[in-house]
Amino acid sequence: MTSQALTPVTALIILIVFSLIWIGFGVYLGRRNKTLNDSMVAGRNVGLALAVATAMATWVTSNTTMTAPQLTYQLGVWGMLGYSLGAVGLLLFAPLSTRIRSLLPEAFTSGDFIRIRYGNFAWRVFLIISFCYAFGWLISLGMAGGILVNALSGLSYQLGMSVILFTCVVYTLFGGLRVVIATDFVQTIIIVLGVAIIAILIINSIGLEPIYEAVKTERPMLLNLLFPAAIMFLFNNLIFGVGEIFHSNVWWTRAFAFSEGIGAKAYLLGGLFWIPVPVVAGFIALTAPALDIPVPAADMVGPLVVGHVLGAVGGIIVFIVIFSALASSLDSLLAATSSLITQDVYRGHIRKQATDEDCYRMNNRIIIGLGLATWLLCLPRITTLASLLHFTGAFVASTIWPILFGLYFRWATGRAAAAAMISGTLLGLVAYFQIGFYVAALVSCAVSLLVILAWGMAAPGRYSFEKPEKMS
Repeated sequence: MTSQALTPVTALIILIVFSLIWIGFGVYLGRRNKTLNDSMVAGRNVGLALAVATAMATWVTSNTTMTAPQLTYQLGVWGMLGYSLGAVGLLLFAPLSTRIRSLLPEAFTSGDFIRIRYGNFAWRVFLIISFCYAFGWLISLGMAGGILVNALSGLSYQLGMSVILFTCVVYTLFGGLRVVIATDFVQTIIIVLGVAIIAILIINSIGLEPIYEAVKTERPMLLNLLFPAAIMFLFNNLIFGVGEIFHSNVWWTRAFAFSEGIGAKAYLLGGLFWIPVPVVAGFIALTAPALDIPVPAADMVGPLVVGHVLGAVGGIIVFIVIFSALASSLDSLLAATSSLITQDVYRGHIRKQATDEDCYRMNNRIIIGLGLATWLLCLPRITTLASLLHFTGAFVASTIWPILFGLYFRWATGRAAAAAMISGTLLGLVAYFQIGFYVAALVSCAVSLLVILAWGMAAPGRYSFEKPEKMS
């Protein structure tokens, strides 16, 4: 058996076919997009089925399907189960989405809330954090596309990354959030069925007992429930996932896009359906010791195992599944980040009198610019997916308490929120470099909480939820 599950020609054909399908779908559905409201928030009338699908599919990223195996391979059982705690962010965001929609029914972005609730300085701090996270996630998604193609077929990392990124940019450009949500529905079906089929085929091929014995003999620490780094990761990933969802415009735009009364149900169901996916995907990595597969980089373990066990058929399945997971997240992030730049930077800072028509045109240019910037930053593969992703944990975890307290409590002030985000981020980064990636979000979240509570008690505010600022 060759080291790759697919021939370069087969992989290239799959890339081209799926790229054409998603681009064609985007162009077809994008004909209905006429206004900024259509492009950014899908007309604010998304129903329950599409809402659940987009919540789940967007959170089933390449990081779920490729990083979950990596973390299981490195940290064992807690790596697999710890990653599944990412569902907590979706579950907790369910009631928040209802609150967000009721407070700001005409808003477009998470930045709109921070500006109105906390003022300009905290808003700008929040935007810096959001863009650091967004580019970190965009780069990790682009990298995952290249790693996938290279691991399964031997095609160059740069080629796979370029084709997948180009595809997502093109159909997001034509369709905006409306097409992103529609494609997420199809991609959810592909992801769930594909992951289930892969797990069943691998278990039937190897058997659970040989897998357990091989891990117990060759990598016993993976079964150690008292593995310190793994335990720290479990709690860190929980906080990181909450921070990702609470702050990210990806989830706020959906709160604004879902029909009235849909948001809470959609996020709750999406979170429950998401929980098994990283567990199943992570389990794949535990078969590597039984197969005695050489793993050149930990983030390649998932595709390598599937290709080794299932050959070309398994390679095609995992290729399609991860391609769908990549697309479902990359398109969402492109749409959400472009709307944040358009609304909060272009109209918020550069051209405050810009009309919706001006912003609609600018939004399309920004999508292209984001795609190009991501491509350039992805060309040199400088780190692993998990390391890159958790670097951003220091940023996003600092926003949890300012957002939560800002949505529900009058006493939280702009200065307190800004101080909490800045101090949490800085000390979280110190922890990342001095201790490890598995504590960055924990430290950031704890520091942010202490700062905003101390400031709130010393100088409480009196914000009026009954009379928030009107949206421009």
